[in-house]
Amino acid sequence: MTSASVRVGVGTRLSYDGDVVEVVELVCAAGGTEVVAKELTGQRRYRRLALRELLVAERASVIPDADGPVSSDADEAIVAVLSALSETELAQVRERAAHIREVLTGYRSGSPLLAAAGEPRPEYTDSVPLEKRYAAKAAELGVGFRTIGRWVHLFQNSGEAGLATRREAVGGKAATRTDERWVETALEVMVEHTDLSRPSRSIVIDRTNARVVARFGTDVVKLPSRATAYRVLEDLERRHPTFRLSTKRTRDIAARPDGVYGKLRPTRPGEYLLMDTTRLDVFALDPVTLRWMQAELTVAMDWYTRCVCGIRITPVSTKSVDVAATLFQVLRPRPAGENWPEHAVWPEHGMPRSVLVDVDAVDGPLRGAAGPAVMPETLVIDHGKVYVSEHLTSVCRRMGISIQPARLRTGRDKGPVERFFRTLREDLLQALPGYKGPDVHSRGLDPESEAFFYLDELEAIVREWVAVVYHHRPHDSLIDPRVPGLRMSPAVMFSHGIARAGYIEVPRDADLAYEFLKVKWRTIQHYGVEFDGRRYNGPVLNGLRGEPSPYTGKAKRRWPVHYDPDDITRAWFRRPDTRKWGVLRWEHAPGAQMPFSEDALKFARQLAAAKYTYPDDRLAVADLLERWNLGLGSSVAERRMALRLSREAALLDDAPGGEVVTALPSVARVLAATTGSTDAADPDSTPPGPDPEPEGGDDDADDELDDGEGEFDEDSFYADALEEV
Repeated sequence: MTSASVRVGVGTRLSYDGDVVEVVELVCAAGGTEVVAKELTGQRRYRRLALRELLVAERASVIPDADGPVSSDADEAIVAVLSALSETELAQVRERAAHIREVLTGYRSGSPLLAAAGEPRPEYTDSVPLEKRYAAKAAELGVGFRTIGRWVHLFQNSGEAGLATRREAVGGKAATRTDERWVETALEVMVEHTDLSRPSRSIVIDRTNARVVARFGTDVVKLPSRATAYRVLEDLERRHPTFRLSTKRTRDIAARPDGVYGKLRPTRPGEYLLMDTTRLDVFALDPVTLRWMQAELTVAMDWYTRCVCGIRITPVSTKSVDVAATLFQVLRPRPAGENWPEHAVWPEHGMPRSVLVDVDAVDGPLRGAAGPAVMPETLVIDHGKVYVSEHLTSVCRRMGISIQPARLRTGRDKGPVERFFRTLREDLLQALPGYKGPDVHSRGLDPESEAFFYLDELEAIVREWVAVVYHHRPHDSLIDPRVPGLRMSPAVMFSHGIARAGYIEVPRDADLAYEFLKVKWRTIQHYGVEFDGRRYNGPVLNGLRGEPSPYTGKAKRRWPVHYDPDDITRAWFRRPDTRKWGVLRWEHAPGAQMPFSEDALKFARQLAAAKYTYPDDRLAVADLLERWNLGLGSSVAERRMALRLSREAALLDDAPGGEVVTALPSVARVLAATTGSTDAADPDSTPPGPDPEPEGGDDDADDELDDGEGEFDEDSFYADALEEV
């Protein structure tokens, strides 16, 4: 039996910093045992070293003078060999070890103190020569004499683990007999298809055979059979996916780093803010043309808490002003909805309620915000032009916000926000009408015709789902290492981050957020300022009406007015003398009573122009709000959309996750208005009467109603429409 230990004493040789030294003396000092070693090469200097350093330091190692086990042996670790055995194989190994102990000691247990009945048997007593015991055991088990000798040698070196054969240790799978040169060439061909279209297995095998022959010569490398080649490719698929997954997923896997994965680790709220844009997997309606259109979602997420602090949905594509408007929401959150539950409302200053003693006593009645307010320290973005615009980078530099671009084509650098997009699709978007699926292979027959929500309605639904559901759902990634098993929600993680860090970064001046807004240069008239057909006025303009501005160049004689395209009911102006910001109210803002976007106003003006001889914005806003509440239109496209409303309400209730979606107040209000019911939010309530007949296609004869003279009869159309609704 070999030994794993080495004696350290006078004469022991060691390797120290690449030199060979020999111990000449051992010294017992107050700090522990020390050795005096002499160099055997070079200047032959003496060194006095702590024995503890020789045993644990990487710069020193003992040179053994006899053979023994080392960690670099080719054999597998004992624990790995035994743990890989099944219960049946482990029982066979134990039985074989008992036979070997009986050969060596005469007892199956290996000790006379644990002797079984009838032990030792006469043929295995100490007086019997060892060779005769080998022969007796070979005859008993029906194996060869040399097999017993080999088992004894393995047992004496490695115990029971040595009796597990190589075939058993690797799980019973024989090593492949395919030439390694063919395997490496096949892997090389598979890697070459990373950026190409997905090949078939047969063409990879043919190209591998041809390359092996061209590289090594004919009949030098034995080519595997077709069946064996398919099995080899199946094993290589685990190393480099080529045939199973999509080509995009294959490229993502191939781009993984070979070394250890690096990761930014935020330690407090606001340290890292992730921003990204994605194409939504649901179609929306353009409020101007009433046609279906693509929509893009831009979000800003705090990495530490996973709180979504900014949301903006834009038609077709995202512009730099949309990114700036999303970042504006991070510093100044939008107000919460009137019908939101209490747990979904955040204090305007962003501090959790648990930090304050009495909110009403400190700040008065709470005016809720849709999300937390944070001051980001670092902005993690991709390389899109909208994220590196002069406006955004200049404002971030002025506010001291660092910009850290992610690596090219490396989505995992913004992993949390990418995971949010998937959660949004699976939990919310797929339950909405107009859902088109994550790719072309998942798309329905005609999802464009199912587009239901306007852009602003879709944004309100997403914003409300984030506040009501997402922020209060426990996440597997939101954990505290000191409390194993605890899973926190983003809202709880925000409170945890403040308690852990002891502070939160907030803007030193909240009005700095106005610098992210869009700017219009206009003169100040006696009635205020006007742009895009809207007039704004406020006390902040007093004393400046009719005054030319000191600006020159393109903005000569005009003043800068800041506004949010998502809420045109107000604008902001900073006086040049006091440098204070003031609010400018749109003259028709009282008629809106909610945030009103530019697109919605354009649509309202178009409707009013078709209905009134002398329309104005007041009539346009009132008429648009009335139409949205009724859900009925005046064009053919709007009429067909109105006819589908009752069917869409049932579709939302039956879709996966529909109970959560229809419970949102925004969706409930739309369904209640379109179905004419006041309790549309209750999924259990069903309207009386027979089930509606299925809707026909665009070519149905019912769509072309006339009065017999070729003219359209509106009375008969609306009679059928109201009956179906």
